[in-house]
Amino acid sequence: MPQVERFLSDVAPARRHMEAARLDAFFRTVTGWQPVLWSGTMLGYGSYDYTYASGRRGRYFATGFAPRKAKLSIYIMPGYTDFSEILGRLGKHSIGKSCLYLNKLEDADMEVLAELVRAGLRNLTGIWPVNPS
Repeated sequence: MPQVERFLSDVAPARRHMEAARLDAFFRTVTGWQPVLWSGTMLGYGSYDYTYASGRRGRYFATGFAPRKAKLSIYIMPGYTDFSEILGRLGKHSIGKSCLYLNKLEDADMEVLAELVRAGLRNLTGIWPVNPS
């Protein structure tokens, strides 16, 4: 069984498992890209290479999610600072620097989430080139 399918099949509890399957289908549709498993716990769609002013370089996924037990983590790179209007229409959530946290997927308006993911990818592409996966 390929890595992504194995990861998705192992997500627990059952509600989180179903949410992870829905999010995978959602991200595939919104981005048009296939998922890649990152760090064994996150599904990423697309990637970008970055170089910070310090000279530190790396590669990370462009957008994606992690089905954590406590909350779903949705990743919008490089962060949410320009998206307050969209976030105001999303539904019940909390945010970190690059993470959107949902207690359950039904808390979010999926059309607004798609708008947010697309806006995040446009923003990221303006900073670093994004590669499809």
